[in-house]
Amino acid sequence: MDALDNLHQRVSIPFLEAPAPSSEQLDNMYRAALRAPDHGAIRPWRFLNIKDDARIKLGQLFASAAAAKDSELSDEQLDKFRNMPLRAPLVIVAIAKTKPHPKVPHSEQVIAAGCAVQNMLLAAHAQGVGAMWRTGGMAYDTTVMQGLDLQDGEEIIGYLYLGTPTRERKVPQLEVSKFVSDWS
Repeated sequence: MDALDNLHQRVSIPFLEAPAPSSEQLDNMYRAALRAPDHGAIRPWRFLNIKDDARIKLGQLFASAAAAKDSELSDEQLDKFRNMPLRAPLVIVAIAKTKPHPKVPHSEQVIAAGCAVQNMLLAAHAQGVGAMWRTGGMAYDTTVMQGLDLQDGEEIIGYLYLGTPTRERKVPQLEVSKFVSDWS
């Protein structure tokens, strides 16, 4: 796939099924992540692969976190949390791993981690892998962070859902001029 076509045609794909990306496809995605802009060569990111039965365990963690916040949730509502990680055969937890730095502020390190995830999305699309970057409350929940063994200076920046697309999504056509202006 031509690089510009990849950039112009990438869309989030929420409709995913098995198989998950192959080892080679994942390696390409992680190699792309490592090429993200990174002032100070800090490498402020790390990733957790959640697959197979680990997705069920993550769903149980999500349900426990939701129940801790609201003890009135119904079984149906808790099942929704349990089933979240089952929407794709592979979920990658993207983590910003920041540290104090005299020249690179926290926000720039988080942005660099976000760029790494964007590179992964582009690499997935170039290989025909469906991908969806999700956040939501479970990305910011302290119970979830503890359950995933996040350390000081680490935060979840999203869950990358990966698999085989079950249907295509139309690429929205946006007018560049609505987002760009000249400053003088």
